Amino acid sequence: MRRYQNFIGGEWTAAHQQAVFVTHNPADTRETVAEYAAGGQPEARAAIEAAQAAAPAWGAMTPVARGRILSAASQILDARKKELAELLTREEGKTLAESAGEVQRAVDIFRFYGGLSYTVGGQTIPHDLPGNFLYTRREPLGVVALITPWNFPIAIPAWKLAPALLAGNAVILKPASQAPAMAMELARALAEAGLPKGVLNVVTGEGRAVGAELANHPAVAALSFTGSYTVGQTIYQRLALRMARAQMEMGGKNPTLVLADADLDLAVNLVIKAGFGLTGQACTATSRVIVEKAVLPAFMDKLVARTRALKVGPGYAPGVDMGPAVSAAQLESNLAYVRGAVAEGATLIYGGERLEEGELAHGHFMQPTILAGVKPAMRIACEEVFGPVLAVLAADDFEHALSLANSVEMGLSASLVTRDLKKAMIYAERIQAGVVKINQISTGLALQAPFGGVKKSSTDSFKEQGPGALDFYTRIKTVYLDYSV
Repeated sequence: MRRYQNFIGGEWTAAHQQAVFVTHNPADTRETVAEYAAGGQPEARAAIEAAQAAAPAWGAMTPVARGRILSAASQILDARKKELAELLTREEGKTLAESAGEVQRAVDIFRFYGGLSYTVGGQTIPHDLPGNFLYTRREPLGVVALITPWNFPIAIPAWKLAPALLAGNAVILKPASQAPAMAMELARALAEAGLPKGVLNVVTGEGRAVGAELANHPAVAALSFTGSYTVGQTIYQRLALRMARAQMEMGGKNPTLVLADADLDLAVNLVIKAGFGLTGQACTATSRVIVEKAVLPAFMDKLVARTRALKVGPGYAPGVDMGPAVSAAQLESNLAYVRGAVAEGATLIYGGERLEEGELAHGHFMQPTILAGVKPAMRIACEEVFGPVLAVLAADDFEHALSLANSVEMGLSASLVTRDLKKAMIYAERIQAGVVKINQISTGLALQAPFGGVKKSSTDSFKEQGPGALDFYTRIKTVYLDYSV
């Protein structure tokens, strides 16, 4: 079992009154993975004070100097990929292949922003008068806070941390308590890479107490959050009271449309990967499959056959396609949504049961699940499940399918499977989503491209990832210089 303390002011520190909590392996809850300091408001305040003290010197460094530390951290993480992937799988439940891919994403993110450091700055603007110089400066905000979820415990902290640090901010990171190990290991790598003390502070513990302090403290200039809509809305309202900058990414109810002209084998492959990969525990996972009626029977036959062939088990076991839910509560929530859908009139085609035999007896396992006959008003068609549950809806034609896709309150990722270029372009124009995938899975993002949702998936203000991520973590100052006098 590993033991972690809070990382505040460059030091590993115990929580107030030595309080701790532990995490367990979701594939075998008899295994305790790690022990953590149970921080609260005092630790959050200490972290903010440490960040305040460190921010001026860090912000005064050149972007290139800061970028060199990010590049060094990338190399440290790269050297530890195997170890980190195994730890991620034990604490969060992903398959080893999925964990390895996520750790690689973190490596690439720090490498990307390290290289981007050579381009960070303002711009010169032509003035309308002679003898005048007009330019802008990109400056850090000061102290920023990051609140990250458990489902991508190293990738999401990395894609928030890297641009925040490159921009010159000091950071307080609050990872989700279900899987904080990767955040602590990021702090360890950055410290080893030469990050000055206090520039990054990581506080684990009770989310409400820490989150409230981060949202309410006047020294925190901005807060980036990824998680549920309910929590995000609460944090957003607190930030709005003091007009602090906010970035909220809050989930999705993502559709994959399968049109009558689609390659059905391709469509099934994409739906399986996007719906059941990562145990469905991704904000961009496909949870609604909208299929034109002309090909619905053939599509369903192929989908059920492929789903039956999936192997569910511990993520570290060979040949496993899908790991456990992250917790008992998440597993029960998944199963409750299935029961509720059936009660509302949906047809359970496959799955919907907890798996408890043999090596699965001590884990949070369930069958990948397919529900058909789903109507737009059903909860299973409207609410984010965050588990391996596919709701299949029938569409009369493309226009009907597009209408169904846009009928929910969220708009994060949306996929379409078709051979029709015109319909693909119309879909890209009219779908209400921040990310559009054509003949691709709804999950998976290019780190160099902007990411974010619309409607209740996001505040739809600042994008994450890519060069544009720096916009959230910086302010622009405009300078007018008259040298004619």
